[in-house]
Amino acid sequence: MKRRQVLTGVASLPILYTTELAADTAPSFLHGVASGDPDQESVVIWTRVSGLTKSHSVSWQMGLDSKFQQIVSHGGETTNQYQDYTVKAVVDGLEPGKNYFYRFSCRGVISPIGRTRTLPKGDIDSLGLAIASCSNYAFGFFNGYDAIARDDAVDFVLHLGDYIYEYAATGWGAQTALALNRAHTPINEIVSLQDYRVRHAQYKADPDSQRMHAAKPLLLVWDDHESANNPWVGGAQNHQPSEEGRWTDRRDSAIRAYYEWMPIREPNKGADRKAFWRSYQFGSLATLINLESRHTGRGEQIDYADHVHQITSKANALAFQRDILEAPGRTMLSTDMESFLSDELERSKREGTAWRLIGNAIPMARIPVPNLEETGISMPEKPGVVPGVSADLVWKGKWGLPLYLDTWDGYPLAREQLYSLCAACGVSDLLVLTGDSHSFWANKLTSVGGQNFGIEIGTAGITSPGDFIEQGFDPSTAGQIDEAFATQIPDVRWTSNLYQGYVRLLLTQARVTTDYIAVSTVNDRHYHTSTIRQERIIRDDQSLKFV
Repeated sequence: MKRRQVLTGVASLPILYTTELAADTAPSFLHGVASGDPDQESVVIWTRVSGLTKSHSVSWQMGLDSKFQQIVSHGGETTNQYQDYTVKAVVDGLEPGKNYFYRFSCRGVISPIGRTRTLPKGDIDSLGLAIASCSNYAFGFFNGYDAIARDDAVDFVLHLGDYIYEYAATGWGAQTALALNRAHTPINEIVSLQDYRVRHAQYKADPDSQRMHAAKPLLLVWDDHESANNPWVGGAQNHQPSEEGRWTDRRDSAIRAYYEWMPIREPNKGADRKAFWRSYQFGSLATLINLESRHTGRGEQIDYADHVHQITSKANALAFQRDILEAPGRTMLSTDMESFLSDELERSKREGTAWRLIGNAIPMARIPVPNLEETGISMPEKPGVVPGVSADLVWKGKWGLPLYLDTWDGYPLAREQLYSLCAACGVSDLLVLTGDSHSFWANKLTSVGGQNFGIEIGTAGITSPGDFIEQGFDPSTAGQIDEAFATQIPDVRWTSNLYQGYVRLLLTQARVTTDYIAVSTVNDRHYHTSTIRQERIIRDDQSLKFV
C-alpha cells in the first residue's frame, strides 16, 4: 500500500540469476534452503539448484542431528526449467513437536543444512512465534531476519506478506538502494513470470534471509507486493493494462513464482491457487488461521484522490464514509474463505484451544487519524503534497478519516461481517497478528456497536520505513503523531512508526507476552536489537485484555 517514486540515472546492475546456460555447469545451492507449512507429522522442505539446464534428480535427507547420523527419512525429487529448478518435498511420517535437520544434494554437491520442526500435539506449555512483514530489499539489510534466526525463543516464523516488492530499481527506495548497493533486479518493474522468478531469487540470495530460512520453519501469508501494489479481484493500483498486459496474466505469473519459490504445499489437483489460506494447530495451546484478502474476495479500493475535493466539512466526511466506504457489496474475504474461517473457529472453540490467532496481512482495528492540527502539527513541505488539497495525514485528521483505505478501515461493512461471523461461532477472543503498515501496533478490536472481539498486534517492517518518516516528518514529530494516535484514538493502545524489526509472541496457557523488537539500523550489517515495548495479554472471561 506504499507509494512509488522515481530515480533516474541508475547505473548498470549485475545479473545475479539466469537459467539461460548453454550446458550444465557444476550445480550449486545459491539460494539456500527453507522449510515451512508444517503439520503434526509433515513439513515442506525447499531449495533451488543453480547451474542446471535440463531435468535432474535432487535427493534429500531428514535427520535428528546436524551430522545426519540418525536419518529418519530420505527421498528424491526431479527439477527442471518448468519449475525454475526449485525443489520441494513434503516429508511425512514425522513425530509431532520435534526438531529435525535436512539437506539436499545434486550430482555430489550438498546444500547448506536446514533446521525445522513439526507442529506439536496434545498439551504443550509454550510456543514462540516471530511476526515479520514488509521485507523490501531496496530499503536495507535484512537484519531483522538475522535476529530472528538467532532468537532461541522463536519456534516458527509467521511472515505476513510483502515478502518481495515488485517495483523497478528506479522506484520506491531507489535512493537508499543505490547507497547500499541493493538495487532491485531485474531493474524493471516485475510483470512476467521470469521477472517474478528473478526477483524471488534476489531475495533468497540474501545471506540474512538464508540464515532465517535455514533456522526456522515459515508460516506464510501473502499481501499485495508479492504481485503488485493494492490488488483486488479485478486489477491492481500498480498495474496498467495498456502497458503491462492483462492483470490476470500478471497475477497468475506472480502466484506461480510464489509457489515455486516458497516452502508451501502445492494445492490439490484442480484447486484454486489463489485460495491461499491455512490453519495450524499447536496442540491445545493455539489455533492459527491465515487469511487470504487480496485475490479471491476483495472489492476495488476507494482512492482518496477521487474524493478529496468533495470533502470540505464534517458532514461531507461522514457522508463519504457512509455512502462510499460503507456501500453494500464491498467485500474483503471470499465466501469460501469465510466458510473455512468459520469452520476452523468453531473447531478450535469446540476442542477447548486456549488461543485463537489470525494471520492477517493488513491492519484490522478502527484507526481514524487524530486531529493533528489541534496539536500544532502541519505537513512538511514535500513535492506532490499540497496541504489542504492532497489527501495528506493532516487533512485526514481534520475530518477524522481513516489512516488507510486499502486496509479493513476501507471496508468497514466487511469488517463488521467478519465480527458477525465470529459472534456466530461464539468467538470474541481473537488475537489478530498484522503486517503491512511498517509500524508496531497494540490495538483493541471493537465493532461499531462497541463489542470487543479481541486484540490486534501489528509488526513493523523488516526494512520498509515507517509512513510518517517517509512522508517527511522528522523523528520527533513522527513520535508525537504516534502519541496522538495512542491518546486520541480509542482502539489504539500504543503504536510506533520509528523502527524496523519484528514482534516476538510467547504464548502460555495463562498469557501471551508480546515483545516489540527493533533493530538499531538497516543501513549497516552491524546492528543490535532492543525490546522497545512489551505487552502482556490475558483472557478476561470470553474476551482478551492488556495487563
